[in-house]
Amino acid sequence: MTLNTVSTVQRLAILGSTGSVGTSTLDVVARHPERFQVVALSAYQRMDELAAQCRSFRPRVAVVPSEERASVLRGLIAGLPTEVQVGASALCEIAAASDVDSVMAAIVGAAGLPPCMAAARAGKRLLLANKEALVVGAGLFMQAVQEGGATLLPIDSEHSAIFQCLPEDRSRWGRVIDHIVLTASGGPFRQRTLQSLHGVTPEQAVAHPNWVMGRKISVDSATMMNKALEVIEARWLFDLEPERVKVVIHPQSIIHSMVVCRDASVLAQLGTPDMKVPIGYGLSFPERIESGAARLNFLELSALTFEPVDQQLFPGLQLAWDALRAPAGSTAVLNAANEEAVAAFLDRRIRFTDIHRVNAGTVEALAPRLGPVANIGDLLALDERARASAGETIRRLAA
Repeated sequence: MTLNTVSTVQRLAILGSTGSVGTSTLDVVARHPERFQVVALSAYQRMDELAAQCRSFRPRVAVVPSEERASVLRGLIAGLPTEVQVGASALCEIAAASDVDSVMAAIVGAAGLPPCMAAARAGKRLLLANKEALVVGAGLFMQAVQEGGATLLPIDSEHSAIFQCLPEDRSRWGRVIDHIVLTASGGPFRQRTLQSLHGVTPEQAVAHPNWVMGRKISVDSATMMNKALEVIEARWLFDLEPERVKVVIHPQSIIHSMVVCRDASVLAQLGTPDMKVPIGYGLSFPERIESGAARLNFLELSALTFEPVDQQLFPGLQLAWDALRAPAGSTAVLNAANEEAVAAFLDRRIRFTDIHRVNAGTVEALAPRLGPVANIGDLLALDERARASAGETIRRLAA
């Protein structure tokens, strides 16, 4: 991985521009028109919002998933110079385009892996908000980053915090780190009883106490599967053995994560819980720019507290270490199962507590039978198998 400085004007492709990370990215970009040019945007839905973004930033291209939505968007932006393209191949093309310097990868789920791989192979400055690229892609993705000479900058608040605490020279990381500690808010159900979780509704699960996020990631936070995926991501980002990645609950979400150094020093990054902070750092690295986030006022902080994770309330967290120790591809299976389970919960087909049953059961069923994973085609085929297996479990639970 190389660490390059920012050119005078950074040309951006923002994949997933209507989601929470995408809109926050555009908010930061709008504060610095002299530094950034938006070349490409993409969205899965919310064509009205995408059209508004096109009118504000006038990108060269906008990518949508279907011809039906392309037709809607073309009608909304008639007269603009923005070309509307369709499909997964178009996402990969803009991620690798010659007039794109940096790619903000904010597509939720395994669908974000192919364009992330394309950006990595093309040697882009890759701002990674799509944790599934590493959870699913694992060693194959990191190999593409290294071979393509890409600059990989983590955008998840926890991984950005760790990155900010480490030397710019990646070769020194192994001499600095004893272990890392990812902090978790505990979500909305940290103080609930296990029995009370059976009746949790989607509306309750997406009501995060600290962060403003999309529905899927909010549910993941409520189950702590988000933290499980972050453990897997951290293992690959920082080249650590799984046991050197630890998790602690920090309800205030002020300390975003910590590096425990070999000399027993602890380095931590603090700030208000606002995604514009890690986004701004990723956009400007190695510099720092105004992000628009509120400043942290220490005099208004009542306390910073820490708790162990209750394994009964959050059984999904342990699946991270289990999957990392299982055959290659197990983390991809876990991610696919979780995406299907969360979608089923949000559709009210299964209970909140069934999410873990789907995830654990799918990994248990498929992991012992996994074969070699040699390329992205193998990963995508495995993703389909895992979704099919998870779907069978969901249908049984929903019956």
